Parts: sequence; C-alpha cells; structure tokens
Amino acid sequence: QVQVVESGGGLVQAGGSLRLSCAASGSIQSIAIMGWYSQAPGKQRELVATIRSDSSTNYADSVKGRFTISRDNAKKMVYLQMNSLKPEDTAVYYCNAVASVWGRGYLELWGQGTLVTVSS
Repeated sequence: QVQVVESGGGLVQAGGSLRLSCAASGSIQSIAIMGWYSQAPGKQRELVATIRSDSSTNYADSVKGRFTISRDNAKKMVYLQMNSLKPEDTAVYYCNAVASVWGRGYLELWGQGTLVTVSS
C-alpha cells in the first residue's frame, strides 16, 4: 500500500515549538514534491510549505521565518519544524506527496492529518 503517515502533532503553548514528521511508504520510485498543508476549523485546507526533490522550498507568508521544511530522500521522509507557534497556527496538518509509483505513474498522496493545538 502506497501511503504517507504523519506524526508529531500535539498541544503546545504559544511561543513553543513542534516538529512534524511524515513517512512515505510502498512501491515508490521517487517523490517529486512533498509538503505540508493545514486546515483550521471551519476553514479550507491551505498550503504551509513544500519542498521539491532538488530541495527548493516554498512557504506560506504566514509561516516564513518561523517554520522550516526539510526532507530526507533516502528515507522518503519530510519534516516541518515549527517555531514561535501562535494560536492561529492551530489546525490539522496534512502531509502531501507527489510520487512516482512503480507501475502506476505519478500519484498524489495525502496523510490522515495530525492535530496541532497552540494555547494562548
């Protein structure tokens, strides 16, 4: 089964830090882009950060300077280091990957999400 699975969410006070991890598994040949999206209650899912296979990154303006995305291609993992967290960062965070899967071409994979709650 080809999938991505997140971990690392939780409850943190404002100003604190969390690190999210996401592992891709299954018959994956390569991963073109990996990223994190967030969905706050009552809002649409939105991009937080993405990272391509060449390590080029893209961030939402709201997280620039506070969040850092990184990946380990050998392990098929992506990380999101979140610092200086704010209550408005509270959301379910989803891992996303666009992967080349053996015999199936490119697939877009979504994780189940991990909840991040930032208390004031």
